[in-house]
Amino acid sequence: MTDRSSKKKSLSSSGLDTIQYVVLVHCHEISLKGHNRARFERLLIQNITQKLSFEFDELPPVKRFAGRVLVSLNSTQDAFQAAALIADVPGVVRVSVGLRLAQDLDLIYQKALDLALAEEPFDSFKVNARRANTDFPIDSMELNRSLGAWLNERLVDKKVQMHNPDLTIHLEMIGASAFLYTHTQTGIGGLPVGSGGKVVSLLSAGIDSPVASWRMLKRGAQVIGLHFSGRPETDSTSEYLVRQIAGRLDAYGGLHKLAVVPFGSYQREIASLVPAPLRVVFYRRLMFCVAEELAFQEGARALVTGESLGQVASQTLDNIRAIDAVANLPVLRPLIGMDKLEIIAQAERIGTFEISSQKHEDCCTLFTPKNPETHASLSKVDKTWASLPISHWLEGIMSEMEFVDLLRTNMNPYEQAYEPGVLA
Repeated sequence: MTDRSSKKKSLSSSGLDTIQYVVLVHCHEISLKGHNRARFERLLIQNITQKLSFEFDELPPVKRFAGRVLVSLNSTQDAFQAAALIADVPGVVRVSVGLRLAQDLDLIYQKALDLALAEEPFDSFKVNARRANTDFPIDSMELNRSLGAWLNERLVDKKVQMHNPDLTIHLEMIGASAFLYTHTQTGIGGLPVGSGGKVVSLLSAGIDSPVASWRMLKRGAQVIGLHFSGRPETDSTSEYLVRQIAGRLDAYGGLHKLAVVPFGSYQREIASLVPAPLRVVFYRRLMFCVAEELAFQEGARALVTGESLGQVASQTLDNIRAIDAVANLPVLRPLIGMDKLEIIAQAERIGTFEISSQKHEDCCTLFTPKNPETHASLSKVDKTWASLPISHWLEGIMSEMEFVDLLRTNMNPYEQAYEPGVLA
């Protein structure tokens, strides 16, 4: 075993004379951004700080720390609460709840034992120790051996198990500090919201488009939701559900804005002027024109839909081509290669599935033909399109567009959450 006493003076020089409760935030893609890394880290810290501000009256300090983000808390309970919130912030790969202490091996070993005992009952354990830089005189392999042997002598009824142990005790030597933790939760990954520009997402109360919007949030986009209501041909139930969906998405960064368009009257006009099989294509075309106009007003750079290839009649390649022809901005389809079961599983995970499963009427089912066209001819569609009062409709729709106040509910849809333990 390492002679800890002979090195204690050099290992206690960090100036950290107290034990802190911390959340250590780990990233991945951000670390690959080269010269842009500082910008991505600033955005991530800003988003974490904003997320914590909804729940903490006294905002805990959030700072960059050796390629990670460090949040210092006042108690075990605060640390677990913060970690559960932070795990839902795009850009976060992993969050660990534990202790920050001086690089004093006597103190480290005792606190590692305290952490282990607080996790009873368990039968097997292992130590995962590493030093992040070579300033610390003991290398990772020796730290693992030394701490593991010391704990093994004191946890007499436990066995060391390197693969799939009941408990893993993590020790990281970072800078002049030591970090001990046994609780780690996987984050959603991706990039910080705000790093990918603005997009306008066609957001229904159905299952697919909320997932598409979430996937764009996860990739760092600021999402402006655009909901086409069936009003006045239907009631406003879909609008109520979309506001609930916005509340769920708020856990991951939230919609930047939410706009609602009463679209039913325009669908009725299209239904009276367009051959029945082509109605859906023309509904979608007009929606894209509206979304693009909103995008130009808001400085957004792309449109987003929840379409999956071949899922319904409007989502065949021929129909997608006929609809996209009116768009000047890129149309992003995050779900294009996913099947319905995959989409449902993701909707359940982010907490929107139950909302979307509630009975509602919206524009998607309004004046829908019995036999919609699945292979629309672009030339025929363009010819009919040219005969319609599109500019007049677009002007009317934009004047009737409503912006909805978003309630910052900070919902956390994850069922799996930390169980606070005793850290000190």
